[in-house]
Amino acid sequence: MERIHLVTLAAATKSPFAPKTDEVKPRDEKATVGPSDGKASSEPQKGLGQGKDAGTAKASKPSKVTVTVDAEGLSRRITVLPPAAATYGALTSVGDKLFYLKKGKLHVFDLEKEKETELGEVAGYRVSADHQKMLVKAGADFAIVDLPSAKLDLADRRLGLGDLKVRLDRQAEWRQIHAECWRQMRDFLFDPNLHGVDWPAMRRRYEPLLAHVRHRADLTYLIGEMIGELNIGHAYVGGGDLPRPERIPQGLLGAVLRPDPSGFFRIERILRGHNWDPKYRSPLTEIGVDIRPGDYLLAIQGKSTRGMTDPYAALVGTAGKPVVLRVNREARDEGARDQTVIPTADEQPLYYLDWVLGNVEKVEKASGGRIGYVHVPDMGVPGLNEFAKFYYPQLHKEALVVDCRGNGGGNVSPMIIERLRREPAMWTIARNGSVNVDPSGQVLGPKVLLIDQHSASDGDIVAYRFRKHRLGPIIGQRSWGGVVGIRGSLPLLDGGILNRPEFSRFDLEAREWIMEGTGVEPDIEVDNDPTRELSGTDDQLNRAIAELKKAMEAKPVTIPKPPAYPDKSK
Repeated sequence: MERIHLVTLAAATKSPFAPKTDEVKPRDEKATVGPSDGKASSEPQKGLGQGKDAGTAKASKPSKVTVTVDAEGLSRRITVLPPAAATYGALTSVGDKLFYLKKGKLHVFDLEKEKETELGEVAGYRVSADHQKMLVKAGADFAIVDLPSAKLDLADRRLGLGDLKVRLDRQAEWRQIHAECWRQMRDFLFDPNLHGVDWPAMRRRYEPLLAHVRHRADLTYLIGEMIGELNIGHAYVGGGDLPRPERIPQGLLGAVLRPDPSGFFRIERILRGHNWDPKYRSPLTEIGVDIRPGDYLLAIQGKSTRGMTDPYAALVGTAGKPVVLRVNREARDEGARDQTVIPTADEQPLYYLDWVLGNVEKVEKASGGRIGYVHVPDMGVPGLNEFAKFYYPQLHKEALVVDCRGNGGGNVSPMIIERLRREPAMWTIARNGSVNVDPSGQVLGPKVLLIDQHSASDGDIVAYRFRKHRLGPIIGQRSWGGVVGIRGSLPLLDGGILNRPEFSRFDLEAREWIMEGTGVEPDIEVDNDPTRELSGTDDQLNRAIAELKKAMEAKPVTIPKPPAYPDKSK
């Protein structure tokens, strides 16, 4: 969606894309002939972007540069560069040339020739101060090259970093990081009064403890305690220079295994999957795999499971790799069959999908197919994808349960609410077709929203919006209550992160700050009993179905028949 634009700051500056002519100009003898030998001067003529600022054959001392900016007409002096729309990054101007990254490759655009040249695959680059050299990162390697104008040749240019060492004073680094985090909270917290906390006093309270820090985890804990004094959500600290032991991926089958009196293990349950999506791949349900609930797992990679304490011990390190399982309908080797499966490294998405599909089926059954159900797990790209996946196939329903329990937050609640807020403007019908609502993409009947104590951040805000726009009752428990937003981390010395809550929200009447620390209260409070929920009874969902049934009875959805077709014969 991005284009590169250029603006001339001074009104008298000529456009680099001004019309060019092929007329031959008379030679200026004074400009081209030297004073003593009559030979043509080899000094290049200075044009747009040339001179000291563009870099010359010899590095020179920086001189004072006066920049003229004519504000009048500035917006009319904007022009777009020829390269097509794309995602651009790391723009660096060097005289008449502009370097940038696009689609993982380094490019240069020559303003004089109006030509873009692809230079090669580069992960990052820096141009030297004198504009003569470039440091490039290609893969895991670094190389120094002359400022390029054609395909990069990194042969014999790669830097040997094998013996590169850095002497690190960790205590000094930790003191700097601690001070930096204190400063960032002071300068970026949304409330300039810092919630009334005496922030210099907090620094004096916690700084002496730095003498006892012996590990980055100690530092993280100390900073966390300090910023916790601000009593605000989204104040996160973490990462940094920590030892990271190698993680060996555990192979998982997407199934529930139970020990059997025979000594083998029995496959009690197989989790459903959407195997076209790698995230929701369920190994035992893939094409060509003949394994069913109730089968006995007799062996893994030729090793009998009889007497195994834990069959997953035989699946260590197998995630994403072919594994042979021997299974049978009976607890014996006679008649057994070998099946090759590829274990997954994470079953959590499968349990989540199974829960969602189970809720869809519960709502379908309890309402006779009249009520739809959609769960939104977060307010980011994954949550928006889940909403789209389940919402649109259920537009024929007469009512809708929108479940935001456990929503982890994000920033797409406006998109969700805008879709739920759609109102009919007219009906449409095509020849041999059915009557449809316009605008499309809406459930016409009543809606309810489910929230709980784990509906967080934008999971709080979506409930506030739902109530503000009177979309229906909110059922469940009070939401988390953390809505002061973050924009990401500024860099810390060791690569750690600090998120500063920078922007908050107040009501339209400008009377008070909203949601932070209190969340959103439901209209109908229902607390799921853990024992009942574990046994399969979801009291919050059941109440949502009951409320929608009452609303549907009070105001049923009716699709009209079209009026009489127009008679134009008269």
